[in-house]
Amino acid sequence: MKLLIRPASEVAIKSKPVRRQQMRHLRQNVRKLLMQIDSDILVEGSWDRVDVDVPDGRGLSGPVVDALMRIPGISTIQEISVFPLISLEDVAKKTVAAFSGRLDGKSFAVRAKRFGSHDFRSLDLEREVGGELMMAASGASVNLRSPQVEVRIEVQDDQFHIASCKHRGLGGFPLGSAENVMTLISGGYDSSVAAYLMLRRGLRSHFLFFNLGGVAHEVGVRQVVHYLWDRYGASHGAKFISVPFDGVLEEIMASVGHRHWGVVLKRQMLKAASEIARKNNVSGLVTGDAVAQVSSQTLTNLNVVDRASDEVVLRPLIAMDKETIIAIAREIGTEPYARTMPEYCGVISQKPATRAKLSRVEADEAEMDPQVLIRAIEAREEAKVSELLDSKVTPEDVELVVTPAVTDVIIDVRHPSEGEQSPLQLTGNEILSIPFYELNRKVSELPANRQYLLYCDKGTMSRMHAVHLKAEGHENIKVYAPAS
Repeated sequence: MKLLIRPASEVAIKSKPVRRQQMRHLRQNVRKLLMQIDSDILVEGSWDRVDVDVPDGRGLSGPVVDALMRIPGISTIQEISVFPLISLEDVAKKTVAAFSGRLDGKSFAVRAKRFGSHDFRSLDLEREVGGELMMAASGASVNLRSPQVEVRIEVQDDQFHIASCKHRGLGGFPLGSAENVMTLISGGYDSSVAAYLMLRRGLRSHFLFFNLGGVAHEVGVRQVVHYLWDRYGASHGAKFISVPFDGVLEEIMASVGHRHWGVVLKRQMLKAASEIARKNNVSGLVTGDAVAQVSSQTLTNLNVVDRASDEVVLRPLIAMDKETIIAIAREIGTEPYARTMPEYCGVISQKPATRAKLSRVEADEAEMDPQVLIRAIEAREEAKVSELLDSKVTPEDVELVVTPAVTDVIIDVRHPSEGEQSPLQLTGNEILSIPFYELNRKVSELPANRQYLLYCDKGTMSRMHAVHLKAEGHENIKVYAPAS
């Protein structure tokens, strides 16, 4: 099987030096990924095309086309048959055979291109082939503007090819033809789609995760990052960087006014991201912000957040609504991950500032211990994205307890303000109030001979922290999940 790959239209309009460079990137990316399928696949090309020769009889057509449809920078993939050029009548005969039965009852148009010196015009070829197809097909009609089927023929010197099937590519630019970026990823709908859009634009991306939810959340994020890279960016290596941010969160809640929690948390993330970006040859940061989606994403607050970093902050979703974002997530395959991803909602102010003033936010931040952020950055863990699924084992599920034994101790991990609004009422059990941001530090101080059940309203926070504590070796931790 032979395939003809055309680059995205934006590549074709570049200057010659840029176009050659981008086509070289595209050929290299195609060659690298197809060699993983079969080392005998040949990849060649020129300034405006990539030619792929796939060995017959090995069942490679499906996997090869599927891989090509996921490579950034490709506009179309055409399955072609190549023949020696004998005459217009022979071209028409072979075209009729290639489209036998496929034009019945449909409208079609013949598109022909010529390269080289011939005694006929492209229009002559189109008329000859079109006339033969009309006679061979039942109920077919010609529609030059919007045909149901396009019959594409290309003549190159003493050969010609017929495109029997065309597949739509991913578009965008070849990966690696633009600068490197770092995507701040949480595993939800927004950041996953933002990462995909940047890969599609040709920007090689590393992935930066700020861990606020323990091992369970990180495992989920690792899975979605590996999926995105493997499906859309595997032609280039990438890093996954995890920064333990629970200590920073604890410092924010202890030192910053609650109206600025969300804005300050994002500023601290950008400060850390900028420092890590400089060590990884990264030219920009990518976030999943969409304007006005939450309080920290008003234009005023985004401006305050951006002042924390010298790096350019890219927001590909800035004007999208949630419905559109979810639709893209569904299309690219990240929706199942996002739908089941543990949602971390610990930094929620009762009346968050929607028009934060930079001077006041900076005054709040000045109350924080700067060493906390420095320690978090230094404690980061880095891994190759290609090895993510091998480098960490998914933690086993923690046990959910509907009815606690009288000797069980319930730990209310909610923020104190939530506990005050809706106190946990139990008849015979001891209840400890340990906010989630203090849990990791204080749980080791508790008597080891007791059974502890973590509790929060929705069960998400308690499960994430229970799995984390269990992974740390605390086998006496379960989750209190009362029947609703």
